[in-house]
Amino acid sequence: MSILSDIAASLQRGEDDEVASLVRQALDDGQDAVAILHGGLIAGMGVVGEQFREREIFLPDVLLAARAMYAGLALLKPLLAKDGVPTAGTVVIGSVRGDLHDIGKNLVGIMLAGAGFDVVDLGSDVAPERFVDAACDHGASVIGLSALLTTTMPVMKDVVELVRARGLQDRIKIIVGGAAVSDAWARQIGADAYGYDAASAVERVRALARTPA
Repeated sequence: MSILSDIAASLQRGEDDEVASLVRQALDDGQDAVAILHGGLIAGMGVVGEQFREREIFLPDVLLAARAMYAGLALLKPLLAKDGVPTAGTVVIGSVRGDLHDIGKNLVGIMLAGAGFDVVDLGSDVAPERFVDAACDHGASVIGLSALLTTTMPVMKDVVELVRARGLQDRIKIIVGGAAVSDAWARQIGADAYGYDAASAVERVRALARTPA
């Protein structure tokens, strides 16, 4: 096995110290930071995401893998930033105003980071203006909205309408998700996509991020 395969395998097992050690070793051996990111960390999280989708592993396993991924990313990010390496894009996520649930949203954030995106997580109980302002401030092309409660779902429509009111609909796409949300609801409020789970959310964000403005 190559060291990149070792990094990916250790990440899948949630071995954060081992991932950090292997990333340092790869860098010392002259491996390119981008190659380590894609061939080690992103490759490993890709497997984790697929296993989670197939119910072969569960949320605690994903959280352990995420901790290992972040241990490796902490070493790579300064090098990637110095070299000006582009990311897959920037995504702003959060649970909408009135909704304090964040487990699903956190999982989506982990999987997006594992897919190479810069994730700006605004947390929970987020007002529409904060989503749009943050997307503008960070140059995000996608806003991800989460709602678990039917009573907070209308806030998603408020975000969609605010993006349109500011004339940003060609630059900023919106994906919605959460237990209370459906594809039909996404279409009804004019959102650009619906993610029924974390893996599908990553696929749809990839597609939205590639959509030309």
